[in-house]
Amino acid sequence: MCKGLAALPHSCLERAKEIKIKLGILLQKPDSVGDIVIPYNEKPEKPAKTHKPSLDEALQWRDSLDKLLQNNYGLASFKSFLKSEFSEENLEFWIACEDYKKIKSPAKMAEKAKQIYEEFIQTEAPKEVNIDHFTKDITMKNLVEPSLSSFDMAQKRIHALMEKDSLPRFVRSEFYQELIK
Repeated sequence: MCKGLAALPHSCLERAKEIKIKLGILLQKPDSVGDIVIPYNEKPEKPAKTHKPSLDEALQWRDSLDKLLQNNYGLASFKSFLKSEFSEENLEFWIACEDYKKIKSPAKMAEKAKQIYEEFIQTEAPKEVNIDHFTKDITMKNLVEPSLSSFDMAQKRIHALMEKDSLPRFVRSEFYQELIK
């Protein structure tokens, strides 16, 4: 049974997250009854059409989140795995930060910074990532005058979280085990 937030087992946390998402969708007022759609995949999405990695490449991902993220197939597999667990917000934030760093125009940078903040950082954001208050405060201060490094601290924290938590779960998953057969 699910008792106390700190003692929640993985399956209970995953179920709670799934229920939260479904309730959030249901609480939105649709324009018509036809607009009500509850996303639920019986089967996880397959990775995007990219070249399957060699066994050696795939085995390197166990020890290196960076190598996994640099490989299109690895990234797609990791994303599919996280979606199946309703925990893709950290990866989506990391990707958004990588895209943000490629922006040249100050106006577009400010616009994208606002979007990232509203989607991932602010309290009660739709895809709020789990960062400490200190990191959140530093990030907010950095956004007064957006620069390419505005999200660096938050992105590093999320990267460390994925490395410590999400990567080990991925490596134990059916997604990964199928790759290394």
